[in-house]
Amino acid sequence: VLAESNPGRYSFLWHWFDEIYVLLDLLLQQHYLARCSASFSENFYSLKRIPMGDGRQQPLATAGLPKRQHWKSLLLLVLVPYLKGKLEKLVSSLREEDEYSIHPPSSSWKRFYRAFLAAYPYVNMTWEGWFLIQQLCYILGKAEHHSPMLKLAGVRLVRLTAEDIQALEKKGAETTPSQTHSFTSRVQSALRKALGGIAFSLSTGLSVSVFFLQFLDWWYSSENQETIKSLTALPTPPPPVHLEHEPSSALLPSLKTVCPLCRKVRVNATALATSGFVFCYRCVYSYVKAHQRCPVTGYATELQHLVKLYSPES
Repeated sequence: VLAESNPGRYSFLWHWFDEIYVLLDLLLQQHYLARCSASFSENFYSLKRIPMGDGRQQPLATAGLPKRQHWKSLLLLVLVPYLKGKLEKLVSSLREEDEYSIHPPSSSWKRFYRAFLAAYPYVNMTWEGWFLIQQLCYILGKAEHHSPMLKLAGVRLVRLTAEDIQALEKKGAETTPSQTHSFTSRVQSALRKALGGIAFSLSTGLSVSVFFLQFLDWWYSSENQETIKSLTALPTPPPPVHLEHEPSSALLPSLKTVCPLCRKVRVNATALATSGFVFCYRCVYSYVKAHQRCPVTGYATELQHLVKLYSPES
């Protein structure tokens, strides 16, 4: 919003958008991993991460993950999506440069990135296939992870228990003292409650906004718009390849403001969507209604193809 409202001052935010986003995502995931032993989305669905082990009693969500699993989870949650997005942008830009390039691959760098472009689809297919196979194994009960990232982090997902929920609520209540004796402590307690209420409101609003933004992103996506246009747009008619006038065809006047049918200055100018020629409304309406074709080109035309034109003066 800042970059679009004031590009001269805040354009660097747009330029470094991915880096700023990954930094904020890092802080968010670090907070939830340390507090709830889960990522932001996993905590939203009442899940937690526990280390893969020998089936001992599950630790509470407030206990946090072991340091090794914690940092692995943090890097895989934040760094892998960032690098994948950067790689996709690099491939897109290289493909665009390669499509508009008219020079042969004379340098070793050009040959290298063309080989990279040729190999990337197979690498991406292998990556996506890895995730698909892991999900199928999880659905069939052959694996305890739905994502390879969880296996690499050395953790697995389980549901929050009643003890976990109580521990999380108790941990949140510990930040607010039960008794306040001085004016300063009362002010601090009021500020904590206010900040806690604001944080809860922002968290709830963020959860709702995520789904709303995903809906808007789908609705205004280029693929969806292209589908809508392909279903609703009329096909573009081909231009007239010849104007060999038959005895029943109208001749084009030399003046562009004259109707080809009545040979007078046009009144209520109306164009035909099938050919683009302009006539008087009354003339072309009567002609199309009687002959079902364009008076000039002979293209098949219906009354619904009449388009009323309005001059700037009106």
